[in-house]
Amino acid sequence: MTDNRKPGAPVLDVDHASVSYRGGAIEALNDVSIAVYPAEVVVLLGPNGAGKTSMLRTITGLLPFNGGRLTSGSVTFEGKRIDGRPDWSIVRGGIGLVMEGRRIFAGLSVDDNLRAGGINQGKSAYKANYDKVMALFPRLTERRSVAGGMLSGGEQQMLAMGRALMQSPRLLLLDEPSLGLAPLVVEQIRQIIVDINTAGTAVVLIEQNASMALSIADYGYILERRRIGHAGTGASLLGNESIRDLYLGLSSTGQRSYRRARRGAAADPPGTPGTSTDLTEASS
Repeated sequence: MTDNRKPGAPVLDVDHASVSYRGGAIEALNDVSIAVYPAEVVVLLGPNGAGKTSMLRTITGLLPFNGGRLTSGSVTFEGKRIDGRPDWSIVRGGIGLVMEGRRIFAGLSVDDNLRAGGINQGKSAYKANYDKVMALFPRLTERRSVAGGMLSGGEQQMLAMGRALMQSPRLLLLDEPSLGLAPLVVEQIRQIIVDINTAGTAVVLIEQNASMALSIADYGYILERRRIGHAGTGASLLGNESIRDLYLGLSSTGQRSYRRARRGAAADPPGTPGTSTDLTEASS
């Protein structure tokens, strides 16, 4: 799937992807297409269970580890098909992933966490990447010998991002990097994402903080009931009244949460795909 928003080919092209879990019992994505062009920040938004994390698993080859599979469609990175390739091959090929919840090695020092991230790098490449990470996250320089589990939430998020950057990815996938962080730290993470992107790395960002995400997005997709419900530039989505109402809680009629706005619309019966009672909450 390509579009006309930028000249040339996308760096990442997910074309008509459908994903299921538990032998097809649970559908997580239904005919979803997204594109990421070089040096873009692309945001994926949507409620729990919409398929955001399943999209990242599809891109990174992690579906089999979570009982899922790509039932149709394709994933192309820099012109080459990567669906079906092992996860380690995709990482070495230029795609980095920072999972929700950070998932650092709590018992290892900051330096050892970074060493694990660059374990397959030669000495010169390792040093160059290490120096870049420390320049991007000066706080980590002060905490080099501290165990990851002793860091603050914001420091752990920086470490998780730094570990992914030790592979010099050309595409970085971020799953809820601001989750559970104080507003001041969220602003720091926002600026770090901008800095990473400005240095030339394309970014795919999943965020519940839709306002923050769209404020830095070149393009955005909103997943609804496992399909693309809306797509457009970050500015156009941020300025869309219905999207502001549903996802940002900021409409001309006053603040409303996503859940309250959905209840105000035509209600879905319990168990309808896409509702909070659906089993795919576990496969979001």
